[in-house]
Amino acid sequence: MDPKLLDILACPLCKGPVHLSADKSELLCKADALAFPVRDGIPVMLENEARSLNVDERLDK
Repeated sequence: MDPKLLDILACPLCKGPVHLSADKSELLCKADALAFPVRDGIPVMLENEARSLNVDERLDK
């Protein structure tokens, strides 16, 4: 994913920063404990498409 795109993307709920997961398949919002999918290199920033982070993912910095 383009680093410039990551710099301008924000969580649609809290407007906070999102971070690319280690496997580059999701964008993570630690504040809302949500993971937004990245499909074919395109982030899907819709609340109804996001999954909740589990406890381990929430604590992982």
